[in-house]
Amino acid sequence: MKLESLISECTAYDFKLMLEEKKPKSWLKSVSAFANGLGGSLFFGIDNDGVVRGVDDVQHICETISSKIRDYMDPVPEVELIPHRIEDYNVLQLKVNAGNYTPYYYVGDGQRIAFVRIGDESIPVTAEQMVRLVLKGSNKTFDSLHTDYKAEDFSFAILANAFKRRAQQEWNKKYLLSFGLVTNTGVLTNAGALFADDSPLWQSRLYCTRWDGKTKGDAINDSEFTGNVLLLLREAMNFVKSNTKRGWEKLPDGRKNKPEYAERAVLEAMVNHFIHRDYTVMGGEVHLDIYDDRLTLTSPGGMYNGMLIQDLDIANVSSERRNPILANVMAQLDYMEKRGSGLTRICNETMALEGYKDELKPVFKSTPSQFQTTIFASADISNVGDNVGDVSEMKLTERQLKMLDLIKESPTISGRKMSEILSVSQRTVERDISLLKKMGVIKREGNDVNGIWLILI
Repeated sequence: MKLESLISECTAYDFKLMLEEKKPKSWLKSVSAFANGLGGSLFFGIDNDGVVRGVDDVQHICETISSKIRDYMDPVPEVELIPHRIEDYNVLQLKVNAGNYTPYYYVGDGQRIAFVRIGDESIPVTAEQMVRLVLKGSNKTFDSLHTDYKAEDFSFAILANAFKRRAQQEWNKKYLLSFGLVTNTGVLTNAGALFADDSPLWQSRLYCTRWDGKTKGDAINDSEFTGNVLLLLREAMNFVKSNTKRGWEKLPDGRKNKPEYAERAVLEAMVNHFIHRDYTVMGGEVHLDIYDDRLTLTSPGGMYNGMLIQDLDIANVSSERRNPILANVMAQLDYMEKRGSGLTRICNETMALEGYKDELKPVFKSTPSQFQTTIFASADISNVGDNVGDVSEMKLTERQLKMLDLIKESPTISGRKMSEILSVSQRTVERDISLLKKMGVIKREGNDVNGIWLILI
């Protein structure tokens, strides 16, 4: 038996040179962490460098481990004790299965502590992690929990209109109960609170930023939104359309639009981040960052099963859902597919764009505390400069359209004058001007004092 073959079968593992009988917390914290997560194994008789040293009296060690787990763990996790013979040495494997009754605590020394696995360490849980473990152990999800909000105090016009438009069906109030948005006693679940027109859950937030360049530096445009999850989705898509380029290819009988990003890929990514984010993180929100060559979405909460997405084949990722009620409603609205193929669809939609290259494949990355999706701009459009389209095709804000009207009336108008007329800060005007220049809508001819604005479209 080789050590490599043993550890390759483990989700996570720790090496222990010997069993510390008088300091059980030193190794029971790993038992707690493994039981609270995806499981794992402790190998006794191997030092920290992975060198096999062996242990004596395996029978005594097995009896001691069993006794300490009964005395110091609550509840008692499911474990297996497996002896191995490696390089003429005896090694004992303590295999800990993923638990169904989380959290699993270490109880001793006047303490009651639950641990989780972060990298190769077992550390005490945070308050937010404890909430997740309690929900998991009670077989509940955040979106299914009951709130103190009465359903009669809230309206669902946004959801009803979306259902009628996308599901091609008339909305009926009974769907609130059947979808799991309202309880039999007439109060909202957390899912219902997220779909209410005036959502009372303040952690349902979206931060959007269009950065000047390929890194975070000066912001050209930024917006913040709070509330109804469908409203956030709509605002996110509008922000992308307003802050990305649209090009075209000339054809004999007209032209063909060539977008910078595949709209369905962006929509699928947005939906994934709003639905699968961890709403127990009270100070968290979804971040949309747009750069010259890519857009990135970041949301609180890693993979629900605790694994890292970058270590997996996305074609075979299981569709475990942190918020199944939200996911089901979005599926009813045709915003996502029930079989959990969102990541694959993001890639396929992006690959279908003209100018696609392998290096432009979307990138997915997760940590225990967040998930990130990066979609790269089409190679054919990422370097488009002037004349990228016409104003009627661009999703300009009302303020930006008013600025264009002011420039038409007075090409020499200053930014300060525009800020006075529009009753906004000069910094806001400067951001809009920078965005309009990048979109190829306007450009400056001459210096800042004596120059003029030219409208290119």
